[in-house]
Amino acid sequence: MRVHVVSDVHGNSRDLARAGEGADALVCLGDLVLFIDYADHTRGIFPDLFGAENTSRYVELRTARRFDEARALSARLWDGVDRRVALEKAVRRQYAELFAAFPTPTYATYGNVDVPDLWPEYAGEGTTVLDGRTVEIGGLRFGFVGGGLPSPMRTPYEVDEETYAAKVAALGEVDVLCSHIPPLVPELCYDTVARRFERGSEALLEAIHRTRPRYALFGHVHQPLVRRTRIGPTECVNVGHFAARGRPWVMEW
Repeated sequence: MRVHVVSDVHGNSRDLARAGEGADALVCLGDLVLFIDYADHTRGIFPDLFGAENTSRYVELRTARRFDEARALSARLWDGVDRRVALEKAVRRQYAELFAAFPTPTYATYGNVDVPDLWPEYAGEGTTVLDGRTVEIGGLRFGFVGGGLPSPMRTPYEVDEETYAAKVAALGEVDVLCSHIPPLVPELCYDTVARRFERGSEALLEAIHRTRPRYALFGHVHQPLVRRTRIGPTECVNVGHFAARGRPWVMEW
């Protein structure tokens, strides 16, 4: 069996359409939506609405962790705009393109910037959406946990720690633990370019110690200090920032 795994697609539908080539299945760990491209301030929902100059200023403030000022700038820009309508229209446009690029079969879970309520409208018959659920692929049990934990970024799909832990617990023992965010291991959570720790999950780390899966696969941290590490028999792997790399991580057995 050969499975390709992607995470943090962020609007890269061109490479997503090729991500399943040569694989028996594609696994997607979320973050399909591109709100802002931190490397190219002309791409994404925010610059489409407010222009590259405003986007550059907004990115500068967030990168400096001046979140109150970033929110104030955002509030000024959104003043007079129906935020809900504008965002839903933009997200729908991206989802239509991205879900159409998924090969069959695809097994997917949500990232912290995704909008779960819209996924049923775009996920075709070949795409299975899982969150707090398991599926067998090639004789291995894969468990999926979507979304993120509360952060200063206030992204669309963040859940409290108790809700997240309940989803992890619902999986039971799995061979491959799939999540959008990493387990709470400092070197896996630190982004060397953003120069900050992203949220990791203590519940995921506890599940790894308790159930000892073969793999724990995740994304979320675009430029991690460490891309992979071992916890007992479990290989913990950041599968990579697909939006930038355009290549899946490959798992064979």
